[in-house]
Amino acid sequence: MAVQELSKVLLSKIPFDQTNSFSKSFLDYIGGVEALAPYYNRLPNIKNFKAQIEEKSFSPEARNTLVQVLNEQYNGFEISEKTADNITNLALENTFTVTTGHQLNIFTGPLYFIYKIITVINACKELKTAYPAYNFVPVYWMASEDHDFEEISYFRFNGKKFTWETDQKGAVGRFDPKSLKPILDSLLHIPDFFKEAYLKRKTLSESVRHYVNAIFGDQGLVIVDADHSALKSQFIPVMLDDVFQHTANDCVSETSQELQNLGYSTQVFPREINFFYLKGNIRSRIVKEGGQYKVLDTDITFTQDELRLEINAHPEHFSPNVVLRPLYQEVILPNLAYVGGPAELVYWLQLKEVFAHFGTPFPMLMPRNFAGIITPRLLAKIQKAGLSFEEIFKNEIELTKEKIKENSDHELSLNGQKDQFSALFEKVSAQATTVDRTLNQLVAAEKKKLENSLLKIEKKILKAEKKNQEVLINRIAAVKEALFPGGSPQERKDNFLNFYLSDPNFIQNCLINLDPFDFRFHLISAHE
Repeated sequence: MAVQELSKVLLSKIPFDQTNSFSKSFLDYIGGVEALAPYYNRLPNIKNFKAQIEEKSFSPEARNTLVQVLNEQYNGFEISEKTADNITNLALENTFTVTTGHQLNIFTGPLYFIYKIITVINACKELKTAYPAYNFVPVYWMASEDHDFEEISYFRFNGKKFTWETDQKGAVGRFDPKSLKPILDSLLHIPDFFKEAYLKRKTLSESVRHYVNAIFGDQGLVIVDADHSALKSQFIPVMLDDVFQHTANDCVSETSQELQNLGYSTQVFPREINFFYLKGNIRSRIVKEGGQYKVLDTDITFTQDELRLEINAHPEHFSPNVVLRPLYQEVILPNLAYVGGPAELVYWLQLKEVFAHFGTPFPMLMPRNFAGIITPRLLAKIQKAGLSFEEIFKNEIELTKEKIKENSDHELSLNGQKDQFSALFEKVSAQATTVDRTLNQLVAAEKKKLENSLLKIEKKILKAEKKNQEVLINRIAAVKEALFPGGSPQERKDNFLNFYLSDPNFIQNCLINLDPFDFRFHLISAHE
């Protein structure tokens, strides 16, 4: 595909398998490889949602609890009419959710956080068109109970890394965000919703709800913080089973071995007990040692009876790890599909038997949108370098070699000469070995020396031509650095502010041009 003029926002869509960016496991799943069929429920296409709707049962009591918790959590927030309607509709038996989850990265973190939420919003719009008798609510599940502060403590903007310095411990959603003020002060023209979120809200969870609501509230997005006693109370049977019966460990271990036998690597490693103890600024693993249950890195211990009482009386003190968080989500939401990145969806494949054991429908697994943002200046570099959009995804070294040869007026390869010498040495070898068979080793050694000499000369020729085409090489390097900064995809490094501050329509353009059911890599233009 030739590069087109910047005449519309959506520039191109590249098949996943042409991007050199995805694992075999992910590509096989999206491609519907038969070997993986036992490990998911249904492939994520619109026609399959009908059966998913019919399978998903969700009690009126659970719906009412969800609505009550959401109304409590949104108290003190200005919300759009769409969001208010969606929360109300969750009490109705014909309303279902499409959910994505993510950590509470400061200032939204990397671009793909934005793409995740756009995917669930757009999916719900398309589902409403396909199934008008039902309501579909886009949900962002905040990973408020996560304690991996390092992963959320920084973001990159305009090529600079900004890091939050704090010594707070425990679940990050409970952190006081006001110590982010030095970062706010160092950023010019930062949107007011970030200042309000971090300086006026009491916890990081509230801060994230504030700015995500400001960005996406007009689309009806509903934000869930599952760190709540009323929601956790519905998960008590799973807590008791995991702590005392270890069923999840057995199920996931067996499935993981099956996947490994099929040649797929696994990412989730279950434990006998897959819960943390969550209280105050503590979120530490529960382990059984002898006849006691201990909370690691603390002095807290329980007997079996004491732990059972604690679970029943205070379910909010128990936080699921990566093995059981997905099940918790599906227990408390009328959810049909989970939207995630390639690594997320692959680890969900290890969990289906856990869902079966607890009688909970396994959701459809949808890949989030993947996108690269191309500014007018970057597009100009792409055009001047003579690159197609597909070529952007090639290895930089190989791409540079190809383009240098393509644009050179000189013959840079010595392949013809190599063939001639190879033919000559075959004749020499034949002649020499008729006299003495041992001479073939000498001929082979001399041939190898010559091949090395030709290779050295060829490298020198290419190096000289690189000097002649330095402008082209710099353009290719600039394109690769913009779309793969530091060798990583742009969406995993850059923050949306890189584009939003100069293009107020950035979010809207992404909403319009990212297709949730088109599983290709989208290239989108943005103003500067």
